[in-house]
Amino acid sequence: MNCLFQIQYHYTFRYILIMNNSFILVYITNPSIEEAKRIAAHLLSKHLIACANIVPINSMYYWQDKLCDEKEFVLLGKTLPSRYKEIKKEVEAIHPYKTPCIMKISVSSNRKYFEWLQQETS
Repeated sequence: MNCLFQIQYHYTFRYILIMNNSFILVYITNPSIEEAKRIAAHLLSKHLIACANIVPINSMYYWQDKLCDEKEFVLLGKTLPSRYKEIKKEVEAIHPYKTPCIMKISVSSNRKYFEWLQQETS
């Protein structure tokens, strides 16, 4: 891929995201509400996310050949796709789980909310 095409692709992709008010939710599971809040505050302080919602959930999964049924807290961080790589790095460095769940989900919103999100994560 030549440099001109990469630059053009980047700006075209960014334009499409802006026109569609597209951003991502970063879905991160946590063992406690305190941990979820600590991670949310860390990401907010670095302007990597614009907003965080924390939701209690019940998770079932196998870990080391044992069926686990645990209460967890999901942190939903709202941000731009360009921030995902840095968010993964930050969360992996401070998360208490050996294998944290850090997923991105593409979403879109109303224009005014998207503009606010862009401003907060710039």
